[in-house]
Amino acid sequence: MKPSRMPSYGGQALIEGVLMRGKKWVSAAMRDPDGKIVIHTEQLESIYQSKWTKLPFLRGIIGLWDALGLGTRFLTLSANVQSPDEKIEGASLFTSMGVAFLAAALIFFAAPAWLGHLAETFLGFSPFASNLLEGLIRLLAIIGYIWAVSKMPEIARVFAYHGAEHKTINAYEDGAELKPETVIKYSIEHPRCGTAFLLTLIIFSVILFAAIGPLPAEWRIASRILLLPFLAGIAYEYIRFTANYIDNPLVKLLVKPNLALQHLTTRQPDLAMVEVAITAFVTMKEKEELAN
Repeated sequence: MKPSRMPSYGGQALIEGVLMRGKKWVSAAMRDPDGKIVIHTEQLESIYQSKWTKLPFLRGIIGLWDALGLGTRFLTLSANVQSPDEKIEGASLFTSMGVAFLAAALIFFAAPAWLGHLAETFLGFSPFASNLLEGLIRLLAIIGYIWAVSKMPEIARVFAYHGAEHKTINAYEDGAELKPETVIKYSIEHPRCGTAFLLTLIIFSVILFAAIGPLPAEWRIASRILLLPFLAGIAYEYIRFTANYIDNPLVKLLVKPNLALQHLTTRQPDLAMVEVAITAFVTMKEKEELAN
């Protein structure tokens, strides 16, 4: 079973735009209110080229930090392009990030852990059953949240740009010409998607926490937060493995739930959105080639 070719390129949807990241450079293309494509390019920090990014499991933690830090900063940049007179920056940016991270930790990790503990304490659930319940609650909470926010027109457009990002990377990996009319024909699914990473992380969390066994309420909740980086490392390696061996029939079967879940966070883009994604990718790739 030979691994498929897997470039290091990845991306993220922004507000009216797309981010594309390579090994050394990251580029974002955003369409401003006047319809013009605005490009922002940065050289990645040295940690992204260090030996740490090559170590299994640790590179997954760096990837999580990348998604939280770099991704949030570029999301803010894209929001500022849309509203230049009401920029989010400085203390307000860090405060918003902190509040959002705390709210996510409480809603998606602490609350399900507490409910699982209550089921174990008052309903007589076994530790394994309560962990299954906790994982199910966490999964339903995340799916419910994504479904709810997808009904907002602004978020639906972000999800369409997410689809444009996937189509562009799929087209590149297939060796196709990066023209909007060609790229738009490709799938909105991709095995290295962050949505797939999220589902994988939740499934592995059920296995890990079931193996740990019963804990006092405070330690149960704390473990869900403290072990998150470890789980991220495992989930990242799994996603990397399945992406490398995606042509294998068994692997194709394993990734079907991940690919199906992506339809919650992607939409079919239009040609203008695909043009933005291609612009971000081509700009990043040109920088990468000059750096080599």
